[in-house]
Amino acid sequence: MKIVRRIGASPRERGSLSGDSCPDIFELSDGNFAVIGTEATAALDPLLPADAARADHERIVVITRDTLIRARADIPIG
Repeated sequence: MKIVRRIGASPRERGSLSGDSCPDIFELSDGNFAVIGTEATAALDPLLPADAARADHERIVVITRDTLIRARADIPIG
């Protein structure tokens, strides 16, 4: 598995010059996506809707609204 490309604007393009806020989204060679975000599993796990689940090896991460909105144009359809 390899990172194929960034989805959306880089953290620097979104104004993160210090490295303090660097959420990012990447497309992987197997077609999946990797996300860099703030780890929030402990805070959000108990708040998941009844029809949502998280496996023990999965974590909940938070990315900024700006990160996802600026990635929208790069997200492949289909």
